Amino acid sequence: MTKTPPIDRDVPMTGDAGVDGRIRIQGEDEGGGDYEVEYDTVRTPVLVVGAGAAGARVAIELAESGLEPLVIGKRDHGDAHTTWAAGGINAALGSLDEDDWTRHAADTLAEGHLLNDPEAVELTAKHMPDRIRELADWGTPFDRTEDGTINQRYFGAQSSRRTCFVGDRTGEAMLETLIGRARELDIPYRDNVMVTRLLSDGDRVDGAVGFDMETGRGLLFRTNHVVLAAGGFSALYHRHSSRADENNGDGQALALEAGARLIDLEFVQFHPTGMVGDRYGEEWDGRLVTEAVRGEGGRLFNADVSAGEGSEERSASLGDRFMERYSPDQMELDARDVVARAIAQEVREGRGTERGGVYLDISHRDPEYIRERLPTMVERFGDLGVDITAEPMEVAPTAHYTMGGVDIDFRTGETGVDGLYAVGETVAGVHGANRLGGNSLAETVAIGALVGAHVANAVTSQDRVPTVTGTQQALAERELRALDDLAAADGTVRPAELLAELGDLLWTTAGILRDEESLREGLAGVAEIRSRTADLRVDDDRTSRSFEYAVDLSFSLTVAETMLRTALERTESRGAHYRSDYPETDSDWQVTLVLSADERGVTIRRRGIADPSSAVREALEAGHELDYHHLE
Repeated sequence: MTKTPPIDRDVPMTGDAGVDGRIRIQGEDEGGGDYEVEYDTVRTPVLVVGAGAAGARVAIELAESGLEPLVIGKRDHGDAHTTWAAGGINAALGSLDEDDWTRHAADTLAEGHLLNDPEAVELTAKHMPDRIRELADWGTPFDRTEDGTINQRYFGAQSSRRTCFVGDRTGEAMLETLIGRARELDIPYRDNVMVTRLLSDGDRVDGAVGFDMETGRGLLFRTNHVVLAAGGFSALYHRHSSRADENNGDGQALALEAGARLIDLEFVQFHPTGMVGDRYGEEWDGRLVTEAVRGEGGRLFNADVSAGEGSEERSASLGDRFMERYSPDQMELDARDVVARAIAQEVREGRGTERGGVYLDISHRDPEYIRERLPTMVERFGDLGVDITAEPMEVAPTAHYTMGGVDIDFRTGETGVDGLYAVGETVAGVHGANRLGGNSLAETVAIGALVGAHVANAVTSQDRVPTVTGTQQALAERELRALDDLAAADGTVRPAELLAELGDLLWTTAGILRDEESLREGLAGVAEIRSRTADLRVDDDRTSRSFEYAVDLSFSLTVAETMLRTALERTESRGAHYRSDYPETDSDWQVTLVLSADERGVTIRRRGIADPSSAVREALEAGHELDYHHLE
């Protein structure tokens, strides 16, 4: 093994973090052929994988504790999936309605169908008022009431108006604030980097391996602490609200392979309102139409004109306001799983549009009010020739968020594998069987701050100059050789084709409505797709999208199989998991499904749910409700 002179640094790194140098090794493989592997080594006391709100908030806490973590992301700095969370962020501020953290926790547990981790829920609800005030102090321009109080809007299935917002670009504004704070603290950041393996013996993690997506060069990260903040896996589905190159399940797959446990992967949230690609173009298929539209009074109509209450002035195509039949009290602002299933049922029974959607209409509100509260939606649809102040949008459910993920201790972020932590949509526990809108952004900062504080305390003086053992170095080099082999794959099947097939398969077999037959069909389909990866073809080098998709495919197949297996195991309907062959909720199934992997494969076991605190139980029993008909 030889070491060449140090390379130029990609980001300013001083103190704890830095680029060690370039390593080139040569040898003979098992088949007697020669090989050469070249890679850069990077050291850091803490590696944060993922640069959205969760990763940024962890890094800020670490930096404020005197550490210098390294944050890496797959896209340019600031271009994270957090920007797509538009509608708002929950906190029991009580700006407009009586509210407190116990009611926030109770609403979260109720909409999670009591499958949430109560401690995770209570920690989030308790800490959110301080996190909102902190974001405001750092510069997030939350909408304000006339008296200067942070404004709060209606959001589905909540007993108070507790969703703070910045128009309909809340996630974008929040991430801008967090990145601005990170830059003030000089937190090192490296963009366009993808991690493909954690260096783990199943008991502890001692680094990570990946590659620079711009240069193709291999990377070995020398660190004793890794925080996974890599998002969820909703992009596995054909119609989803993520970009195709995000939320592919890499965080969950990396954790499982490293020895961590996954839980509740069967719970995938289908947001009721995604754009309909057949009308708006393939580029927009499944893109989110924020819940803020319904939160500001938007109404859902089917296309059954004969039963409708529409008029020529509004639209001749509007039919029946169908949520009156499914949820007469909460209407369009019932929980996301309820509204999504209602839309799916309307379409299935022939009352949908020709494109398989329904209509979302807010044109009864004042046009200036709509422009003020929903500027992004007005602009987006305006660019597509639709004036939402005067005509309806066409929408259909879209895979939006994954409640399942890595099993962690929410006070610490610990995964059970020493040195490995996780946070954000990569984990499971806060949301249970169905996420309350506005809680995803809340979890990122509430739990992110706690995890960052714990990791900061866990870092020792030895961790500031981390080393990788000979065994871990060998594992890293084996992974880098595998990446070389993948880049050289010259078969006949392109990875993008297989990812598209996987998305179609999951949409039809494990979508909003599921049963045993469809789930078994899905498992068989995943196995068939996996078998075809032996004939993969990667176009161009490791800087190409083709190579990126080839790496994504491995992660996605792992997570798809585990999700299908847990969905098949849970023989009931609860929250976002609806089994048409088991349509009722079964009290015996108020358990978490825990997945773990070893050399024998993946195993599934059941684990009971802890009880919430007495204060939260009282709030649950009180049955607080908010009259959404104020919006009429």
